[in-house]
Amino acid sequence: MKKSFGTIVKEYVLITAGVTLYALGWAVFLSPNNMIGGGVTGFSAILEYAFRIPIPITYFVLNILLLVIGTKILGTGFGAKTIYAILMTSVMLAVTKEFIPVDFVTNFSQDSNIVCTILGGIMAGVGIGLSMSQGGSTGGTDIIALVWCKFKPASPGRVILIIDLIIIASSFFFPSYDSAGVELNATEKLAVIVYGLIQVTVCGYAIDLYISGSKQSVQVFIFTKKVNEMADAIAFDMKRGVTVIPAKGWYSKEDKQVIMVVTRKTDLNLLLRYVKSIDPEAFLSVSSVMGVYGQGFDTIKVKNK
Repeated sequence: MKKSFGTIVKEYVLITAGVTLYALGWAVFLSPNNMIGGGVTGFSAILEYAFRIPIPITYFVLNILLLVIGTKILGTGFGAKTIYAILMTSVMLAVTKEFIPVDFVTNFSQDSNIVCTILGGIMAGVGIGLSMSQGGSTGGTDIIALVWCKFKPASPGRVILIIDLIIIASSFFFPSYDSAGVELNATEKLAVIVYGLIQVTVCGYAIDLYISGSKQSVQVFIFTKKVNEMADAIAFDMKRGVTVIPAKGWYSKEDKQVIMVVTRKTDLNLLLRYVKSIDPEAFLSVSSVMGVYGQGFDTIKVKNK
């Protein structure tokens, strides 16, 4: 089904919001405290702390380089949303620092490093999850994992995790400084590595929570006397699949029809408004489902024996 212009605009707006939240997590909580993380942004942060190379420049250059290599090896499978997300992330990483008041950042920098690490990880994770839920990808180590898996059978998630661990551990061999400009000693660098591991863990958990929440589906049974009108409204106005099931009321011994709808949990309130506007006396049964596969939902993925 071809997407409408409004749907496409909405997706790009949400991707922009996601990368903005990701950049804010770094600008407010992580960068001011010389924290590190995984991925291209984490490596860019290491280079900024060591050689004063701005994170946005390194992030943009490395991602473009990885896109070129990935396109050459994997083909032109990278969509416009991935390129857009990379460009917008580079812009937001540069812009957010300029627009956030210094006092606001300083207030958070005075808190404990563990608090800033957790809050930064949550914001970055939710931002990535929001972008990914709309089909956007910030590229980076994802591309390296895909290239690796093309030649060596491995789990992409495991490859990304290993790369993140290598990036975080490599910070020990680069000079790094605190907010006062004093170079960190070996013990302090080890503490930064631990904070980096915490940040990656929190960020990954936040991504999983957001993605699983945004993809959660519900199954709704609607008992109404206005079956045709209700089914037409859901199918043609809401653009959702509708199944009408023959049923029989055992108390009344009357033949009836029950409407079954499976939709995303985020669309439930809209569905309830449709139902109430057509038949305020309708009876509904709503239940969460573990997974929905097929057209309009998730793709069935099984390993071949």
